[in-house]
Amino acid sequence: MRYTEPKERSAELLRLALAQMGKHSAAYNPLTFTLWYEYVAGTNARLTAAIDALTAQATVIDDERVLALCKQHVFPANEESLEQVRSTLERLMQGVARTAHETSRHAGDYGAKLSELNSALATQDAGRIQPQVDDVMAGTLRMRASVEQLRSEVESGHQEVNRLRMELDRARGEAMLDPLTGVLNRRGFEQHLQAMLAEHPAEGCAHVLVMLDIDHFKKVNDTHGHLIGDRVIQGLGEILRATVKSPRGTAARYGGEEFAILLPTTSLTESRQLTEAVRARTKALKIRNRSTQEVLVTVTVSGGVAAWKPGEAANDLIARADAALYASKQGGRDRITLA
Repeated sequence: MRYTEPKERSAELLRLALAQMGKHSAAYNPLTFTLWYEYVAGTNARLTAAIDALTAQATVIDDERVLALCKQHVFPANEESLEQVRSTLERLMQGVARTAHETSRHAGDYGAKLSELNSALATQDAGRIQPQVDDVMAGTLRMRASVEQLRSEVESGHQEVNRLRMELDRARGEAMLDPLTGVLNRRGFEQHLQAMLAEHPAEGCAHVLVMLDIDHFKKVNDTHGHLIGDRVIQGLGEILRATVKSPRGTAARYGGEEFAILLPTTSLTESRQLTEAVRARTKALKIRNRSTQEVLVTVTVSGGVAAWKPGEAANDLIARADAALYASKQGGRDRITLA
């Protein structure tokens, strides 16, 4: 059970949660209450740290942010799916075990009947043979039914396992996505980077890492607030999803306003072209006031591109790409630098 507080304690937590809800703009619904209940209860360390970081920046927590926080820290999809898989597999195995036991019992009876028939045939006693033949025929039918039932159970279990595998893949994918942008989160980035470096690139190509950073992002937040800052990050996420498509590459939110692109088995020329396409599309991005359509923010990004050297550690590759990104910042921003 997730919540074990006694009535008196839960009543106090209710009062504290409502007080927190009144300070923010999210609706008074069960999702919002659950978020603040866990926060004031102090039972979810990751959630507490995330909310404290937001409130330290005077960020107002609206419905969208409540949903994102709950997905990240309260209701992780992978845990729910793993529990579903565990219970379903347990049910499947119990069913197959019961059917296998019945089949084994019928096989034992069938073997005994065959032995009796064999004895009757050896004595050439016609009076004994016919009843034994009848018993063997009946046993054959029971055995056939048991084997068919076992086959059906195994086939059904195979289909269910395939369905569960697809469900797990979906949950695993969701657990590695950044809820604000729809690209990979830091965890997903690290897994995909390790998988990429585990394979040798094709002849004449390289595994390429691109690091991107939104220029003057702190100024955007300070001038227009974090909601506009979030729209800038979302806009770059949309550009990355449209420009970097699997299997050619994978985009990720590395942290804050920093993003990454993984390009396995790619030439440096192609990598530079793709990164320049992202830079150009970002420069064309305009964040508008939704009421007046006034342009509030124009966005640029700086980037660094590094090709993996065989045997190089992941952290060293990231460091070289970051150094190239820093060179772009030092060179005036809104540009891409090769490591």
